[in-house]
Amino acid sequence: MNSQSSSPTANGGRDDAVITIAATTIIQTTPLDQRIQETRWLLHPSAGNESCCIFKVRQCLVEINNKTYQPHIVSCGPYHYGDQHLEMIQQHKRRFVRDLLVPNGPTLNHYQQVVAAMEEEIRGLSSHDLVEVMVLDGLFTVELFCKAGKLSPSDPDDPIFNLAWVFANILQDLFRFENQIPFFLLQKLFDESKPSRKDSDSSLAKLALDFFRYAEEPRNVRPLVQLIKYVKKPLEGTRNAMQKFVAGRKGNTSPSIEFIQSAKKLRQAGIKFKTREAVSFLEIRFCNGVLEIPHIVIDNLRADLLMNFVAFEQCYSHCSKDVTSYAAFMSCLIRTPEDVLFLCDKNIIENYLGTDEEVVHFFQNLGKDVPLDIGEGYLWKLFKDVNEYHRSMWHVRWEGFRFKYFGTPWTFLSALAAIILLLLTAIQAFFAVYGYARPPKPGKKH
Repeated sequence: MNSQSSSPTANGGRDDAVITIAATTIIQTTPLDQRIQETRWLLHPSAGNESCCIFKVRQCLVEINNKTYQPHIVSCGPYHYGDQHLEMIQQHKRRFVRDLLVPNGPTLNHYQQVVAAMEEEIRGLSSHDLVEVMVLDGLFTVELFCKAGKLSPSDPDDPIFNLAWVFANILQDLFRFENQIPFFLLQKLFDESKPSRKDSDSSLAKLALDFFRYAEEPRNVRPLVQLIKYVKKPLEGTRNAMQKFVAGRKGNTSPSIEFIQSAKKLRQAGIKFKTREAVSFLEIRFCNGVLEIPHIVIDNLRADLLMNFVAFEQCYSHCSKDVTSYAAFMSCLIRTPEDVLFLCDKNIIENYLGTDEEVVHFFQNLGKDVPLDIGEGYLWKLFKDVNEYHRSMWHVRWEGFRFKYFGTPWTFLSALAAIILLLLTAIQAFFAVYGYARPPKPGKKH
């Protein structure tokens, strides 16, 4: 370090010291610098990876309906482990694991080693507690599916299967967004336990579907299984199809697609509604002024499923946004209780959720605070065609007239009476003018 003092003349009478530091630069760090250097991730850099499979629900969705995403009776995975209100089933998990551990089969320590080897793939988190949670919850889920599928013996007095409210809540909790275990982990645990099964050819995916089918009343099986199959379908094929679809849309310079009007306004524009027989509830079609929508049952279970599927699509960027597009479509149609009543009359909606107002509230919340570009969804052409049909002035004016004067029997009778009166008046006026224009000839007898 060299120090040099400047002269009073050169510096205007000031006695300044110029200090030159050679070779070494001293950087003073502040608390802000230290915080910037820390790596405590709330949104982890790996959150956008395709392999990411355990998510947290966005806060804006939690604020709308927190209990939709929170487990009520059973926890699966790390997020809700240790919650006091879930302790009852926690004890039964251990019982199920004991049932799975048969003599001469894999030991509990073996399963722990299997899961420990997959820690990095699960979350990139090294934790003994995480391994224990994943082993206990994973084996419980596998054994639950196997008992329901008759692959494992079960106690006829088992409260898990005998108490309807317990089983129904477990069913719902296994679908909750934050209450998940990676499927590849379940598959690994299932494969490791296969030697102790009496049917070693069974598929875990089939057991899972059979489990949810087993949980339903016969009349409700099909709609629920449709929802499950939507999640089960291979993401790779869906992703490839969506990539081709989006690539085709990128060259489109047309304005962004607008949302459609409510069911009432579409009716007034001449659009007819019809129930469509379809494999999936997503298969909506618009053709020749007829909107064909598959029948869907709305109850607490399916309401929770739809909300959790929408939340999943928002967090997982490697799948299509089909359910989100469906949610946007239904929230457009259903804006008043009158819309709900009309769709129920058309057998498009079967309402077991509550009042018509509650159905409106559900569908409005289903699409609330959810970013979606309709132009990149699978329903973009339907939205475009419906809007074009709705803007046709001929349709709007004619259907508005028909709806106003012929919408109900009373308005029809009133309009008919007015038409008859108008015709009689016209006939009377005609004969009055006719008699004036062509009076009878004199001397002609009548």
